[in-house]
Formats: sequence, structure tokens, C-alpha cells
Amino acid sequence: MGISSEMRESWAKRRESLLIASAFEEDRIRKSRECTQEGVRAGTKAAAIACVASAIPTLVAVRTIPWAKANLNYTAQALIISAASIAAYFITADKTILACARRNTHYDKSA
Repeated sequence: MGISSEMRESWAKRRESLLIASAFEEDRIRKSRECTQEGVRAGTKAAAIACVASAIPTLVAVRTIPWAKANLNYTAQALIISAASIAAYFITADKTILACARRNTHYDKSA
């Protein structure tokens, strides 16, 4: 079972374009990739910081506050910590990518 070599070769040929990208288009693609990588790096840093910033108070609260001790099981604790991390990642990555895109945008000033 699997994809035959003939089908694999036809799909590979189909992906190759007859058009050749100009230097300007290649530069735009490169800048787009750099913006994405920059966003991922910034998002990862923010998620790590948010993880620590939300884990410490959550774990302290579960061990000291009676209501939290009774109502927040391990799953709830993990959800609180991961929700903060995920939100921080996506918000920071989005803002970073948009800021990078704005920096790389060239407006026609003659119009």
C-alpha cells in the first residue's frame, strides 16, 4: 500500500511551476519567512514567561487556599497554566508578525 512512484513523480512535477519568481518576489518571500520565524521566537518567549507567571500563583493557591484546594484538580491547574501560555504565544506572535510586515511594506509615495 502507499503511493506509487509514478503518482509521486507526477505530483512532484505538478508542484514545479513554469513561472520563475523575480528577485523582488523572492525578497518578499524571504522577508515573509523571516517575519514568521521572528513571530514564533517572540511567541515562544512570551509563552514561557506566561507559563511561569501563571504556574507559581496557581500552584501556591492550590496548596494554601481551601476553596482552590477543594475545587481545582490537576486538570484544572493544567488548563489555567496552559490557557495563559497559549494566549500569550498567539497574541505575541500575531503582534510581532504584523509589526514585521508593517516594517517591510513599501507604499507608493508618489500617488
